[in-house]
Amino acid sequence: MENIRNASGNDVDPILLVELLEEHDADIVAQLNEQEPETAASILSQLPLDRVVEIFDRPELSGASDLLLELPEEFAGHVLTGMSADRAADLIRQMDGPDQTRLLALLDFEAAQSLKLLLTYHEGTAGSIMTTEFVSVPATFTVADTLKLIREVEHTRETVYAIYVIDPTTRELVRTVTLRQLITGEPDQPILDVAPDRDPIWVDPDTDREEVARLISIHDLLAVPVLNPRHRVLGIVTVDDVIDAILVESTEDVQKFGGVEGIAEPYLEIGFVEMIRKRAGWLCALFLGEMLTASAMQHYSDELEKAVVLTLFIPLIMSSGGNSGSQSTSLLIRALALGQLRLRDWWRVALREIPTSFTLGAILGVIGMGRIAVWQLTGIFDYGPHWQLIALTVGLGLIGIVTFGSLTGAMLPFLLKRVGFDPASASAPFVATLVDVTGLMIYFSVALLVLRGTLL
Repeated sequence: MENIRNASGNDVDPILLVELLEEHDADIVAQLNEQEPETAASILSQLPLDRVVEIFDRPELSGASDLLLELPEEFAGHVLTGMSADRAADLIRQMDGPDQTRLLALLDFEAAQSLKLLLTYHEGTAGSIMTTEFVSVPATFTVADTLKLIREVEHTRETVYAIYVIDPTTRELVRTVTLRQLITGEPDQPILDVAPDRDPIWVDPDTDREEVARLISIHDLLAVPVLNPRHRVLGIVTVDDVIDAILVESTEDVQKFGGVEGIAEPYLEIGFVEMIRKRAGWLCALFLGEMLTASAMQHYSDELEKAVVLTLFIPLIMSSGGNSGSQSTSLLIRALALGQLRLRDWWRVALREIPTSFTLGAILGVIGMGRIAVWQLTGIFDYGPHWQLIALTVGLGLIGIVTFGSLTGAMLPFLLKRVGFDPASASAPFVATLVDVTGLMIYFSVALLVLRGTLL
């Protein structure tokens, strides 16, 4: 690829272009991702149109919207026309207003209207990731009529694995027929005779893409139709589009688990200012939260002076509460994302977490008490004449903190979802910070009860 890196303008080695054409689209995309946008656009402008369309249809092409703007205007219009509608809308959505207007003006009226419709739906909804390229036939068609239509329009449709049967009068969706069911039918058999005798699975345009993914998964679908209020088909969401969308969402969720705002761009393509903006907000919020921990320690400064030995176990106490809370948060966020739980299930989760977290806290408490006893009895460290009470304080403190941490970590995703926030925002750092403050209060409250009259 060294020759490509040194190419300028439209002067690309013809032999190199031939070599590229022999490679798979995914390999071409990987090589283009290593080039500067101007160089990549120069290469693309000399490839056959159908291959360029296939390359732009691949979501792993980096900076695809910028590359489209770098192409010659007429060529860019042809590429946009040939792309799947949902992918084209996704690229246009990433552009500024003037660029959007300029590219849409290159399309014919029908194609432009189709893209404008997709652009009206909020990102993350079924409408925003659906394609308007699907096969539909009137309910009066036979199997032979349908197969003939598929042969005629196949090259202009994103998928033909499902055929949507429409009422010829009302234009409402009546049935969905899979390609497998279609080809097993007799040529003169009415299309409705090979269709399953049940209402099709469908979604409305505002359905969240995670719910679409859940429906596709549990019903083993390759595509799900998107219907308007009049029960007419607006488009379809294919399984590959759902996978691409969920991968993006999963990446953002993982980033939020670490206390970072969702970032769509590859790491090395994120600008310095953008990186600071994405990370500083959460970091400052967590820092301010940790200040409350210092305030809590100041509140118990007298107790710390009387029993300095208690400070030895503060890191142990705080980390255990944060770890247990992070475990619960991770489990609950995933369960909510997969549709295994609903908001109304919060009380069932609470009843399950209380005995579970109490037992986990007791296990850690026994380990902590055992550690103090071993160190004391073997002479590794002297905790003083009241070491048994110190061990009891640590054990009871761990039970209280782990129970509180787990319950807090389990309830936060429900609370955030209830008020309209992404449950992934209940990230591990956020839970850990919250539990740090309350953990200290629980620990010293237990110490005051257990050690009153002795060390305190």
